[in-house]
Amino acid sequence: MPKITVNNKEIEFENGMTVLQACELAGAEIPRFCYHERLSIAGNCRMCLVEMEKSSKPIASCAMPATEGMKIKTNTEKVEKARKGVMEFLLANHPLDCPVCDQGGECDLQDQSLYYGFDKSRFKENKRKVKDKYMGPLIKTIMTRCIHCTRCVRFATEVAGVTEIGAIGRGENMEITTFLEKSMESELSANVIDLCPVGALTSKPYAFEARPWELKKTETIDVMDAVGSNIRVDTYGWEVKRVLPRLNEEINEEWISDKTRYACDGLLKQRIDKPFKRENGKLIECSWDEALNIVGSKIKETAKNQIGFHAGDMLSMETINSLKEFAKKLSIPNYEFREKPFYLNSDNKMNYIFNSSIKGIEESDCIVLIGTNPRHEATMLNARIRKAFVAKKIPIISFGDPGDLTYDYTNAGNSTEDIKKLLNKENETSKILLNSKKPIIIIGESALELESAKFILQGIKKFLKENNLINDNWNAFNVLLQNASSVGAIDLGFFEKDNSFNFFNKLKNNEFKLLYFVGSDNLDFIKSNEFIIYQGSHGDRMAQIADVILPSPAYTEQNGIFINLEGRLQKSNKSTYPPGSSKEDWKIFNLILNNLQEDEKFKNFVELRTDTISKIQNHTDFDLLPKKTIQDLKFESGSFTNEPIYVKEIDYYFSNSIARSSKTMSDCRAARSKKLNKITGS
Repeated sequence: MPKITVNNKEIEFENGMTVLQACELAGAEIPRFCYHERLSIAGNCRMCLVEMEKSSKPIASCAMPATEGMKIKTNTEKVEKARKGVMEFLLANHPLDCPVCDQGGECDLQDQSLYYGFDKSRFKENKRKVKDKYMGPLIKTIMTRCIHCTRCVRFATEVAGVTEIGAIGRGENMEITTFLEKSMESELSANVIDLCPVGALTSKPYAFEARPWELKKTETIDVMDAVGSNIRVDTYGWEVKRVLPRLNEEINEEWISDKTRYACDGLLKQRIDKPFKRENGKLIECSWDEALNIVGSKIKETAKNQIGFHAGDMLSMETINSLKEFAKKLSIPNYEFREKPFYLNSDNKMNYIFNSSIKGIEESDCIVLIGTNPRHEATMLNARIRKAFVAKKIPIISFGDPGDLTYDYTNAGNSTEDIKKLLNKENETSKILLNSKKPIIIIGESALELESAKFILQGIKKFLKENNLINDNWNAFNVLLQNASSVGAIDLGFFEKDNSFNFFNKLKNNEFKLLYFVGSDNLDFIKSNEFIIYQGSHGDRMAQIADVILPSPAYTEQNGIFINLEGRLQKSNKSTYPPGSSKEDWKIFNLILNNLQEDEKFKNFVELRTDTISKIQNHTDFDLLPKKTIQDLKFESGSFTNEPIYVKEIDYYFSNSIARSSKTMSDCRAARSKKLNKITGS
């Protein structure tokens, strides 16, 4: 490996590294504003100046490639003077807003001016004033603070894939703005707030809410989709004030979706904080004893086969496990987690997870999408696909039309007949796949809802295995589930394994007399004469038609474990407390069992978690991918029907009860609708 000398210390570095990266390997700290590890090099701010032997002037270390034998100094008087000069120019037009700036305490300019700034300015001219820009409901702009680092511009273009921010003007007249000052369209747009090294772009919903040192910080995971992005929840008292990304190279890198970041204000709104019962068509408050007596008596007087349990989209595995054991105790056979009938096969864990892994997307040389829109179904996974596309220009092919995915793709057909041709090696897609070394096929829920779902899933799996694209080193077979609780519920067997959809048929025909919904608000269901028990955190769709409501905590208010779409087990940690008299889900099931004079299955949470982990298929450890058992892979044949493949549109900003309770998500949805109305002219 080549060597470089930094401050008289010789170190080895990898080819392709910049001087700045080499200096950091040597332990030298280099200040910077425009440079970011995940963005292209701009060389705008000149804060990273260092001294290089045989160079008459300091060099910008972020833009200079490191070469063999270079001798660099980062701490000389010349370097310090150069950096102080740069800082003086940066502060020449910067307003003294620190006491009222939301970036205060987390500001790169504030930190670096402490070391390189002067206590007075030599500039007597008037400071520049720049008009604030409109960037939508999420981003607050005070553009006079902008130092033209262009991080936001590069992020929008390179990572988010929606070219919506740019620079106009030159020199001192340069301004950063969106096209025609319209709302940003990307589902990743708010990451520019974290990237901005000054207070030019800050969070609009969080404005003037709290200072960073006042907040309690809890490391946990996101449950808005099945990706399981790593996040940090910041709370003030019992209120969740903001959600920030946490670095995890395997899953979300250092980005999160706008829904993950901003749906948190829904945790404060429309909360259920006490039990309710319905009398004379109206919901009225009641005590826990009253509610439990009503639930107990209804369960006693209803035939077991006329009772149905449904688990919601954001439930932890402990809740699902305790709910299943609760159903078993009462000998109730009808339980389900799916919100719509789609084909599942739980014989092998590979049949329902993302086997290539999220990070593995970067290694792929061909991606085939079948009935899925990853941009809305799994935003961070879509960002990885774009990253692979930008880096290697790999071919991306879709069966079904998902719309704009932020990267170029080819539509190979919109019917199951086209997939049949792929499996029979009769079309161009099959040739591209067979010529690839590490392809990825992603099957979405829209494809699994088809009559030919079994034919597609089993056929694709067999095709890949026969052509050695499922092996010990690479697994090209992937299923993309949409909800945070889905993989965990399948592991625990909380569904009808024969795919007869008996639960959904009974639901559609109103054959249930009693329905128990736990955190379930997305089920397509029209009430007839059923008695409905709703257990959850928000007064959403099912709570409005419930006969009894039992309050339970949201995901930030109790500990739990979740398995993400790639089979990775992760902990969700309690960051705040539930309102009112809410009780944890498993404790509510125990109270009902006591009312029915049945024995409790779980005495405490430790016992519940231990039992839950013991039931996980192919489990290794927390934060690790599951063990793969390719030898046990079975293949079945499914019936084929020639039918169209529709990629079902998700109401992205209103996809769950927390998001629907969020004012910020409502504003985002309204901004998107306004844009669509302008395009369609309606």
